[in-house]
Amino acid sequence: MLFSSIEFLLFFLPLFFILYGCTPSRYKNMALLAGSLFFYASGDLRHLPFLAASLAVNYFLGLHLGVSGRKNGRRDKEKIHRRRRRLLVLAVAGNLAGLVFFKVRETFGSGAEMPLGISFYTFQMLSYLIDVYRGDAPRERSLVRLADYALLFPRMGSGPIVRYPDIRGELAERRFGLEDIQSGLKWFVVGLSAKVLLADRIGILWQEAQTAGFVSLSTPMIWLSAIAYSMKLYFDFCGYSVMAVGLGRMLGFRLPENFRTPYMARTVRDFYRRWHITLGKWFCRYVYIPLGGSRRGELRTAANLLCVWLLTALWHGLTPNFLIWGGVLWLCIVAERQLGRIPAVKRLKVLPHLYLWAVIPVTWMCFAITDLGQLGVCLGRMFGVLEGINVRSGDWIDALRRYGLLFAASFAGCTPVVRGLYRRWKDCRLVELLLVVLFWVCVWRITVEGKNPFMYLHF
Repeated sequence: MLFSSIEFLLFFLPLFFILYGCTPSRYKNMALLAGSLFFYASGDLRHLPFLAASLAVNYFLGLHLGVSGRKNGRRDKEKIHRRRRRLLVLAVAGNLAGLVFFKVRETFGSGAEMPLGISFYTFQMLSYLIDVYRGDAPRERSLVRLADYALLFPRMGSGPIVRYPDIRGELAERRFGLEDIQSGLKWFVVGLSAKVLLADRIGILWQEAQTAGFVSLSTPMIWLSAIAYSMKLYFDFCGYSVMAVGLGRMLGFRLPENFRTPYMARTVRDFYRRWHITLGKWFCRYVYIPLGGSRRGELRTAANLLCVWLLTALWHGLTPNFLIWGGVLWLCIVAERQLGRIPAVKRLKVLPHLYLWAVIPVTWMCFAITDLGQLGVCLGRMFGVLEGINVRSGDWIDALRRYGLLFAASFAGCTPVVRGLYRRWKDCRLVELLLVVLFWVCVWRITVEGKNPFMYLHF
């Protein structure tokens, strides 16, 4: 089931909140789990047994990882510590093995889809187990609460990734009031509009470019297509995250912000501090800092960053294009760290933005095009080093005529201005009326065009 589907918007969402609102507080976690399981099963029933088994195993692993040896003697403490450490290694390896299995099957097997949100589920469970082992979070004795943490339907498909200590209090007790429902519903409509009215519409230009073939497009047209894909990916993923935050607010949860105007960044490093924020924090907390972070010199820092970006690339996919994508970003970040030491570079204002807007669309092509031959053609046409076939020099002008307004709206949506205006005027009656209109326009577009899945739905 998709957030941007008639089934979810007009049937599941209102019926669930009616039942959830009528449920006594002590049983709300059970109602939430039932709703999350129904949401999952409605679109991915085949993988539900695997998910249930994985959750049960992780629940018992968490109970044993949380055992402390403080009341025992020194020898017993060391024995318990070794046992817990071996258990943690087994838990991490087992969860990663499941993720790798599905990714390998999808990439090199029959092309079967992965379980809904398996990558995000795996990282959430790993963070819970590692935090319990470290003592940063207490072990959860309630299977229902742990299941709600892992399977919370607002963030099941594409995140954000939430640490258990950050949500534990709300799982135990949370508010469910009209004010939260109103605020969350507004954010949900904002995210839905970004997905349906921007991402899905401007993404058509990228689809047209793929259909026509990169070798038949002019260099300006290739760049326009790359920018269109950049906008599609951003408003699709960011739109989902905003919807997730809105739904979480309606349920009484404060889910973290996952995007913070990344295209306004000045460097690639800053871009990825603003893009998929919770994933970046996950890798920083559980990979980068344990490796030593930036505390052991520039060479070791570069090696640690390489490890992070290699794992990030493999997390996204096992095809070589993702390694190229991660490698290019790693090179950019390492170079930026060195150039950032030069005072003259620090004083530059506009040039860093231009550099970012040139680099990011190129890296997204490495991300989007899995066939290395087609990727080479695309990059060759982008930089004018590969001659085209039947190239129409004015194809980009025609594209601007058809998509100019969408590009303008997308660029405006990438700035903090729109968000600032919304935060200031969101309680204004005119804005509330506009959101109602946008909601029904989205419903109309979905009815006309049918379902358009999130890019990270089965990931």
